[in-house]
Amino acid sequence: MSERKPVTLHRLREMHAAGEKVAMLTCYDATFARVLDEAGVDCLLVGDSLGMVLQGERGTTPVTLEHMAYHTRCVAQGNRTAWVIGDLPFGSYQESREQALRSAAVLVQAGAHMVKLEGGGWTADTVRFLVDRGIPVCAHLGLTPQSVHALGGWRVQGRGDVAAAQLLAHAKELADAGAAMLVLELVPAALAAEVTRALPVPIIGIGAGPQCGGQVLVLHDLLGLHPGKPPRFVRDFSDGSTGIAHAVRRYVDAVKNGTFPDPHLHCH
Repeated sequence: MSERKPVTLHRLREMHAAGEKVAMLTCYDATFARVLDEAGVDCLLVGDSLGMVLQGERGTTPVTLEHMAYHTRCVAQGNRTAWVIGDLPFGSYQESREQALRSAAVLVQAGAHMVKLEGGGWTADTVRFLVDRGIPVCAHLGLTPQSVHALGGWRVQGRGDVAAAQLLAHAKELADAGAAMLVLELVPAALAAEVTRALPVPIIGIGAGPQCGGQVLVLHDLLGLHPGKPPRFVRDFSDGSTGIAHAVRRYVDAVKNGTFPDPHLHCH
């Protein structure tokens, strides 16, 4: 994989047009960035999930912009060709479009190629504001961990006709605003498939069934480093692997050939 050309926004659009699934993993440091890049992972998501897997927090809301900038820089140092996405953390973009731009600039200067923000409705205006200023944006709908308290806990989102219609409408608004990618987390597989068909951009699923245009997992979940019982959709790729790089390559292959996630282990 050492000869891979850099993954760009244009390349991601080509992959989407050709029906090639996007393999994304969270990544938080330079060493893993190098391993994941060399194993063929398309996108490295510097996720605010680091609050839980690195800092031991119960959720993502304690993560600050300074934390995100630090880890984004670490990942950028180790990466050569993958597309790097930095999460805008809780409280760094909700106040105003201008606040979002300042926060996004911090992550781009740290090495992110794209920023990700959560939620639909009010966020479309923010997405358009950032995209107009040359910052690629990945949107995030479904279970949005930063607002987990408002959502009533870690529950499947988009169940029922009204909730599904609202999620689809928000997804279309975000794509129209210029979001170049959309993460769908914990939504029924049929709804995720509908969103995937309806939008002109790659839909990256996590607990959203096998029909999305790509998949993302938390790196530590993929490696079986999940405290307690992992979510149903998670697969431990370290089981039967000869090492971390082999486990990651197996994940990439499974996403590309459509054997991950298991179609029987998704939300209905």
